[in-house]
Amino acid sequence: SARPSPPQRRDTARAAGGQPPIAPRPPRKVTDDDIPAGTVSRPGSSAPPTEAQLDSPQRRRRSPGRHALLFAIVAVAAVAILYVLNGIFEPFKGQGTTAVSVSIPAGANAGDVGQILADNGVVDSRFFFELRATLGGDRGNLRAGRYKFAKGMSNGAALSVLTTEVRTAPVIDVLVPEGPGRKELAPVVAKQGVSGSYVAASRSSSQLNPSKYGAPKGTKSLEGFLFPATYELLRSAPTAESLVSKQLVAFKDNFAGVDMSYAKSKNLTDYDVLILASIIEREALFDVDRPLVSAVFYNRLRESISLGSDATTRYSINNWDQPLTVSQLNNPSPYNTRRFPGLPPGPIGNPGLASIKAAAKPPKSDYMFFIVATCQKGRLAFARTATEFQKLIDAYNNKRASQGGKDPAFCR
Repeated sequence: SARPSPPQRRDTARAAGGQPPIAPRPPRKVTDDDIPAGTVSRPGSSAPPTEAQLDSPQRRRRSPGRHALLFAIVAVAAVAILYVLNGIFEPFKGQGTTAVSVSIPAGANAGDVGQILADNGVVDSRFFFELRATLGGDRGNLRAGRYKFAKGMSNGAALSVLTTEVRTAPVIDVLVPEGPGRKELAPVVAKQGVSGSYVAASRSSSQLNPSKYGAPKGTKSLEGFLFPATYELLRSAPTAESLVSKQLVAFKDNFAGVDMSYAKSKNLTDYDVLILASIIEREALFDVDRPLVSAVFYNRLRESISLGSDATTRYSINNWDQPLTVSQLNNPSPYNTRRFPGLPPGPIGNPGLASIKAAAKPPKSDYMFFIVATCQKGRLAFARTATEFQKLIDAYNNKRASQGGKDPAFCR
């Protein structure tokens, strides 16, 4: 039952020449002994590398120098761009104008210094100040101390102050508040270390002539021109004369920026505006109320109605903290604006910039009266008519009575 094997196929073909074909030899296995010493590639790998092989990670890792060169080019280009931007976007190009003193604390880096200068208006940008310090190699040359700058300086000029100029001598800060007259200010500044007579120093000065601002000839003091602010005096010589000198400079700088066109259209001189501003300063505790107080006074001046300000009477008798008596309210002083219409002879104190601006250009309003509002912590209430005003007075007096005579501006 065994199946017979198929017959073996006999190849009868003949090769050229009549010889039978030569059977192919089986491939010989290549061993390591067949590779010459020092040969890296294997047999069959002598063909040129493909594009994929050229871009392989292994081949890319073999060219770190090319990457370093590329990085250097990008870095140089970035620095150049930032330097150009520093020049384009730095609006402050010069040495600046208004003087300002700035303290640089110990441990402050270039960024910290840039922020302090930007906050004080010395430079425009912390970033570009720090960039300039970095590009100029000055990051490590910034030292703590108190320096004098000018507002609106270029970054380079500010760095020059910090790196080349001598720090200022020790100083004391003297705060001159808004409102008080020069006689009231004398003990205030004396307590802060100012030496000499402030009353005498503020009587007159070669730095400022009040008559150039419209004051009558023979005006006996600089009242109204003693600009309130915080001033630095040399600790070695904090004299009243040096303080008054700085106040007059500050007044000129600030007053020069006030628009006086509206006041002049109403036939008011610069001195008239100062007088009005000094009354506004005393009557209004808050800046938000000052423009409307000014509007009330302008309206009353227009109608030839007395201003009715108790502050002017208090100035004439130097009583700022006690209730006014009937006889004091009837005081015949020309500063009594209850009795006499128009402005008093001169300022009753030294106003700040907000009051000066309010006095120079009040808003349009038909208010004719104002009074301290009840329970508003010093804010004012305004009225158009005498009837409205009387209602405000009644509310004020009733609240004061209910609080046992205590100030009705502050309610329990």
